[in-house]
Order: sequence, then structure tokens, then C-alpha cells
Amino acid sequence: MKYYFSLLLLSLTAQSAYSAGFSYDDIAKRYPDSALSQQQYSNATMQGECLVGLKDLNFKKKNDFDPVAEWTTFRSGALLEQLPPCQVLVIMEVAQKELRQRE
Repeated sequence: MKYYFSLLLLSLTAQSAYSAGFSYDDIAKRYPDSALSQQQYSNATMQGECLVGLKDLNFKKKNDFDPVAEWTTFRSGALLEQLPPCQVLVIMEVAQKELRQRE
């Protein structure tokens, strides 16, 4: 939940934040003692990319009803409350692959 909430909050304010000096880099410069370590920053970057992967996985067929994507989209949200985005992405990739083989 912590990852999901943090990344959701970040994405909701990202566009207006960049113009106001509230990008992560700007904030980290103001609070260097509290900034993420390089490893933490790398992990956060990876989790953000996994969120993009989840979106791409669940919205491949934008103009058609896709029951598999509908199912995994619903479950992705629930899993993101419990697990980091990259773990959810792996789970959903496996689930979609298995479900599509049964179609």
C-alpha cells in the first residue's frame, strides 16, 4: 500500500509540481539529509517503470472489451495495496499469459 499510495500521489501532482519546483530532484536538494539513497532512488525508479508496465499490460486493447485485461486490471489495484508494483507486474504477466492460452 505504501508504494502504491506514494507513487499515486506523485503521479497526481507531477505535472504542476515540476513547474513549481516540487520535482523530486528539487525537493531532495532542499532536504539532502532526508533524500533517498542511490539504491532507494533506483528501486523507486524501477517501481515506477513497473507501474507503466502494468498500465501497458492491462490496456493493450483500448477499443475492445478484453475480459482478461478487465480481470487483471481489477486484481492489479487490489494487489498494489499489498505488494510493490514490480511484484504485481510479474504476477499479472504470468496470469495474463496463462489466461490467454485458455482463450
